Amino acid sequence: MFREMIRGVTYLSTGHLQYGATGRSLDPLLPGLGIWFVVLAPVVGGLIYGPLVSRFAPEARGHGVPEVMYAVNRLGGRIRPQVPVVKSLASAVCIGSGGSVGREGPIVQIGSALGSVTGQLARVSESQLRLLVACGAAGGISATFNAPIAGVFFALELILRNFETRSFGLVVLSSVTADAIGRAAFGSLPFLKLAAFNFTSPLELVLYAGLGVLATGVGFAFVRVLYTGEDIADRLWTGPEWLRPAAGGILLGLLLLAVPQMYGVGYPVLQLAIAGHYAILVLVGLLAAKILATSMTMWIGGSGGVFAPSLFMGAMLGSAYGAIAHELLPHLASSAGAYGLVGMGAVFAAAARAPITAVLIIFELTGDYRIILPLMIAIVVATALSNLLSGDTIYTLKLRRRGVDLDAGDLSSLMAQITVAEAMGEIPSPLAPEQSLRSVIARFAVERSEVLPVIDSRGTLLGIVAAVDVEQAITQGHDGPSAVELAHASHELRADESLKDAVPALANSEDEGLPVLAAHSDQVVGWLTHRRLLRAYNERMNRP
Repeated sequence: MFREMIRGVTYLSTGHLQYGATGRSLDPLLPGLGIWFVVLAPVVGGLIYGPLVSRFAPEARGHGVPEVMYAVNRLGGRIRPQVPVVKSLASAVCIGSGGSVGREGPIVQIGSALGSVTGQLARVSESQLRLLVACGAAGGISATFNAPIAGVFFALELILRNFETRSFGLVVLSSVTADAIGRAAFGSLPFLKLAAFNFTSPLELVLYAGLGVLATGVGFAFVRVLYTGEDIADRLWTGPEWLRPAAGGILLGLLLLAVPQMYGVGYPVLQLAIAGHYAILVLVGLLAAKILATSMTMWIGGSGGVFAPSLFMGAMLGSAYGAIAHELLPHLASSAGAYGLVGMGAVFAAAARAPITAVLIIFELTGDYRIILPLMIAIVVATALSNLLSGDTIYTLKLRRRGVDLDAGDLSSLMAQITVAEAMGEIPSPLAPEQSLRSVIARFAVERSEVLPVIDSRGTLLGIVAAVDVEQAITQGHDGPSAVELAHASHELRADESLKDAVPALANSEDEGLPVLAAHSDQVVGWLTHRRLLRAYNERMNRP
């Protein structure tokens, strides 16, 4: 149904069932618009799916997989029942009207949501509900790619993030069932008709390792462009969220006017690249354009996946690399299409850090065991280098930007997103360095705080005086010490530190609170106590 919805919206928008590979073809349904219908399509599509997502299911915006990971790891597998409906409609309209995103991310979220809703209706336990979510994800990948093994490992490696025997058996059952139904509907052939793979010499593995290095750069660039641009778009856009896809659709439409191959998912263009229909410079241009087009679709609030765009980028990179290698080393390098196939898996592995899934998806798409060695070497290199460049994947980075760390507990994750500046209170009324003991005693008599900072005329912290310091001075019969002589050193916090960093300092301090210095100077700007830290945490935890 989802595939047919995309085809239907594409036909209504362009007059073609597949538009990207047709070049600048006119729309036979609207000949009066000429080629400019390409600019209009994303705008009209945005006016449809923008309000739909904003009103009914904001979690349907974006590429879908991070939301499923969040539901499994933080919500006990609970996904709202309207998500599969809204995600289906929004993604179909977005892709069909020109959004340069994939259908696999939406299928994962749709399948996972159906699994969650089924489990909630059956009132299963939380552990079983998580498994049903993973089963839905595996079924979606399996049916979409005709790749039941890759579907299983996608669910285990990315969604559940474990390989327990119990999970494996149930996910396999779901994946096989989905693939059987998918084959009945679409046939047994892979949905991509890819060139035969040739592997000529073990020495060629060095070239494939080099492709893995380049794939790391492409994957890293894609992730950075995607999220850096999203930050800029968030700052620039001040209108209502429901209107953002339509307004941004103008820019996307102009990009599609310049590079029509970016329209929709892009599998026909990918197949042409693998088959050697494009020159090297064209392949490089299509690679750069895909990074921009997919990122722009996400910047404006589009709904679609990043799985297919990663495969597209890998195909362009690999085909260009293979063509150059074949020109320079004709007796060693096999066809450019072979490198295009391996590049698909390597770029996805670099972006998603899912090497097992990446190997299996390309192996099942080709059905050729000879691809395994080159594929494994390129993907291992890409995964290892990507891990050195960044601790996050294209999926987990989206969650970390919201303050969610899937590898940490809830408390630690929430503390990490609150700065000391947000939680700190006012500075207790400071003492002057030259104040006498008698004057300090008088100040403690009227102040509620058990500690007072000693700050000089320049605003520099010289130390803090605790009530116990005053008591000891009185007990020992001293009446001469000034405030600065009574003071003792204290751990100092910075305003831009997180509460996660502040907790150990507070826990190890005997004082009631700690001074907070400005981020880039030694000026005292606030005071953090245990009570204010807990209050800030509680407020953030209960924030909608």
